Amino acid sequence: MARAVPLMIQGTSSDAGKSVLATAFCRIFAQAGYKTAPFKSQNMALNSYVTVDGKEIGRAQGVQAEAAGILATSDMNPILIKPTREQESQIVVHGEPYRNMKAGAYRSDFFQTGLQIITEAYNRLAAQYERIVIEGAGSPAEINLNDRELVNMRVARLADAPVILVADIERGGVFASLVGTLQLLEPEDRERVIGVVINRFRGDRSLLQPGLDWFEQYTGKKVLGVVPYLEDLWIDAEDSLVLQQYSARAGAAKELDIAVIRYPRISNFTDVDPFFVEPDCRVRFVSRADELGEPDLVILPGSKNTIEDLLHLRESGIERQILLLHQQKKTWLIGICGGYQMLGETIADPDGVESPRREVAGMRLIPLVTTLTRHKTTTLSRGTVCLDGEQIEVEGYEIHMGQSAYTEAAAPLIELKQRTDGYGDAERRVLGSYFHGLFHNDRLRAALLNLIRRSKGLAPREERPSFVRLREEGFDRLADHVREHVQVAYIEEQMRLFAAGKRGCTVRGGDGARRA
Repeated sequence: MARAVPLMIQGTSSDAGKSVLATAFCRIFAQAGYKTAPFKSQNMALNSYVTVDGKEIGRAQGVQAEAAGILATSDMNPILIKPTREQESQIVVHGEPYRNMKAGAYRSDFFQTGLQIITEAYNRLAAQYERIVIEGAGSPAEINLNDRELVNMRVARLADAPVILVADIERGGVFASLVGTLQLLEPEDRERVIGVVINRFRGDRSLLQPGLDWFEQYTGKKVLGVVPYLEDLWIDAEDSLVLQQYSARAGAAKELDIAVIRYPRISNFTDVDPFFVEPDCRVRFVSRADELGEPDLVILPGSKNTIEDLLHLRESGIERQILLLHQQKKTWLIGICGGYQMLGETIADPDGVESPRREVAGMRLIPLVTTLTRHKTTTLSRGTVCLDGEQIEVEGYEIHMGQSAYTEAAAPLIELKQRTDGYGDAERRVLGSYFHGLFHNDRLRAALLNLIRRSKGLAPREERPSFVRLREEGFDRLADHVREHVQVAYIEEQMRLFAAGKRGCTVRGGDGARRA
């Protein structure tokens, strides 16, 4: 097979829309019959994805692989950086923990090693696939970092990829950010940019047109598209930068009130996405004790530093409020992964894996002790849950550093073939599990919500949306949306020109114009 034809998506900032646009192109190329793979050389994110062989990569690349209709591998995100505490991160290489490093040490000591890892991973993908959609990170114009960056223009040069520059118009100053980014690029890298896409547009396109005309005249770069904001797109978010958008989705009060605790090092919060599509659920992210109120369900999600986040809940008063609600039997409580560990009796960290604290007391709602270890469990899992009189098959994934054990006889939540997972009290008011993706199982989510409804004297809902189906339909909807508003045919033409060693996009005029 010939070497893959690449396309790279870069942005003027973090959260400009790179991941979503890359997901769209993965689906577009796959629908056109190309064997397509995503690639992000280095990803800093706390939302993870587990590959079929039990490796951990950034969630965005796993989702992009799904959009392309393929199984994700660690080559698609060979380096994952997971912040643990101030200026320190866990470095994950090809899906396995490498070591914890300070930012300065990573930049000074890891650069050559990282470059080799990235090069080898990309070359393997390029030999196996026909199209590769490459995603950058942050901005390519970080001039204080560019001499040793591993994720933007250095990767574009490695792959010899044409680059699309994306900017988020909702932030304001969209033309300044685009022009400024282009001007700060080295001439060779500026020439690699085949055009720009303006993302999350709301309003009258005709009012924007004079600015688009000016931009093309001034820079010589083509505006490849203006993408309107797309509502209710249920494609997993990459990191906590989007949590503000989650808060905006909460909306008005509904029959069931769900509070998700937002601690400083929250991870894999996309576990709660399915509740947003439920017609009777209002989902709120809570970061202060006075925001909690009396919800029907409190969810403690995953954490990259369980001990520090538990201490945050203790110091902020959120833990006290949760325990009071539990004592009054006003609230159902579910902990996932780190949240599950918090509900236990103690969490020990004898080797300082996540925290300098060697042991802290948990909330003592589950007879469980957890010891954090250097070994990380990363696996896809499948089992059966007994809930509300139903035996429900569930699947999910596990990513955790800790090993947990019961301190007394307890009822596990999930029965697997050779082991059990989690905990459920007799009334199922306190539940815990290491399973991420638990609520993506439609039958389990329906049974849980109907159990809570009955406890409030409400009739159960017989029909509920399938989040699995909505998510798959979302890929097609996104691809159609981008096709409508972005010049896909022109982009493919530029990809072929680059692959043939012939570059050039012709745009009228402009001080920065590059002509074929």
